[in-house]
Amino acid sequence: MTKNKWKAIIVDDEKLARDGMRLTLEEFEEVEVIGEAADGFEAVKLINKLKPDLVFLDIQMPKLDGFDVISLLGDERPHVVFVTAFDEYALKAFEVHAMDYLLKPVSPERLATTLQKLAKEMETGVKQEFSSIIDDYTRANVPVTRIVVRDGTKVHIIPLEEVMYIKAEDDYISIYTSDHKSFLKHDTLSKVETQLPANDFCRIHRSYIVNITCISKIEPYSKDSKVAILTNGEEIAISRTGYNRLMELL
Repeated sequence: MTKNKWKAIIVDDEKLARDGMRLTLEEFEEVEVIGEAADGFEAVKLINKLKPDLVFLDIQMPKLDGFDVISLLGDERPHVVFVTAFDEYALKAFEVHAMDYLLKPVSPERLATTLQKLAKEMETGVKQEFSSIIDDYTRANVPVTRIVVRDGTKVHIIPLEEVMYIKAEDDYISIYTSDHKSFLKHDTLSKVETQLPANDFCRIHRSYIVNITCISKIEPYSKDSKVAILTNGEEIAISRTGYNRLMELL
């Protein structure tokens, strides 16, 4: 398929699955396995460190799943082959977007077909676009229970109960937590709004989503607007539309 070996990393939280994939890959001389990761955190670090050509990535992993890993890698990601046991939402998303994947246990014949497709993809120099499939998978699994943020080489997992409010910052959002920390994430407020549990979070302003359990009181601010006083003393503007939304929840 190619004169040069593809340097590959295997990511799976089950050792038997990693061993099985490594054993299967030994039948393909064009692939050289240069590392393994047992979870999403380790995967992000290892991929950034070793810069592989190819990653065989399990979807269902604790804390960080395969789609979290893809999102955190951003444009720096190598070529990816998803490997999964039966996952109804993931398989539906793959089929909708005509995305190739491997179903466990991986057979040499199926892997050969995937590597042939990958060789053609690599020749074009164009990497897969995962944003649409990740959006579909996330919507199918809403509401989320945590927000994942990459900060340089660090990865933060923020439980929703620790989030006080989220603020729009152009193409980013700032997430403010109850322990007086803030995290910047490349995302939009509108997208995050669709993923949060509607009974706990409310968009009270075009620039703010607030955890309603963190609202201490609501006071007038001007003729057409009000302000939310949070339990930590911070004040956040509430628009007329946002106030109506909030009143439906309180």
